[in-house]
Amino acid sequence: MRVNTHFARSLRLRRLYHHSAAGLMVTPLDHSISDGPIVPSGSSIDQLVGQLAAAGVDAVVVHKGSVRYIGVERFAAMSLIVHLSASTAHAPDPDAKYLVTGVEDAVRLGADAVSVHVNLGSADERRQVADLGRIADDCDRWNLPLMAMMYPRGPRIADPRDPALVAHAVTLAADLGADLVKTVFAGSAAEMLDITAASPVPVLVAGGAPRASETDVLGFVRDALAGGAAGVAMGRNIFASADPERLAGKIARLVHQFPGGHLDDLIGGQQNDRRQAVLA
Repeated sequence: MRVNTHFARSLRLRRLYHHSAAGLMVTPLDHSISDGPIVPSGSSIDQLVGQLAAAGVDAVVVHKGSVRYIGVERFAAMSLIVHLSASTAHAPDPDAKYLVTGVEDAVRLGADAVSVHVNLGSADERRQVADLGRIADDCDRWNLPLMAMMYPRGPRIADPRDPALVAHAVTLAADLGADLVKTVFAGSAAEMLDITAASPVPVLVAGGAPRASETDVLGFVRDALAGGAAGVAMGRNIFASADPERLAGKIARLVHQFPGGHLDDLIGGQQNDRRQAVLA
């Protein structure tokens, strides 16, 4: 299935896939506002982004202020996604995400795409959903791709990995105009396949909390890809590791070499190849 997309938006979407049509490897680095510094003492955000670029990562997600501390050469073969939402872990309601910049500013900064965070089921859900809709309209106006970070998270959410809730989060993002959706892994590869196969836009699986070992991280990535994910958006497990470049490189190779491509699915979801591979 294909939808009509402006040439400029289609071009920017395809540019996100720098290394392979098979999948997309994104490393979010927006945790610095929610949790505090993510770069070890003696290093810098520029050095970290340089390691990720060398590892074959397709895109990084950063806040607007971080852009000024990153060398432009880092983006010769990697895309810049500017994150528009924020909150801190110290707020009365950490799930209440709010906008700290907009699409026009992201264009001015040279962004290839923007991202917005929505917590489905949070006490502040109404504002976050409204923000997503407004940002999607702005992305249409500026022909800039939009990645929606969608999480079932809030006082009424008993199981944030409930496949029905994850499917609802993905559908909400697609219905309001997102081009890509980042969300949690729903239980199993088979359950994830039902979600990704029904989605009209590519779904990236979030890396989540740090895992005990590199083997666990790579196993998780394989399960996500087997579940039809268009790739992964993994932050903590990479930047908190002893060797971010080495681990990111291993994950990037898995994503970029997995059977079944997603480049032509940017404006229409087709996970049949992956479905057959995991169910065989």
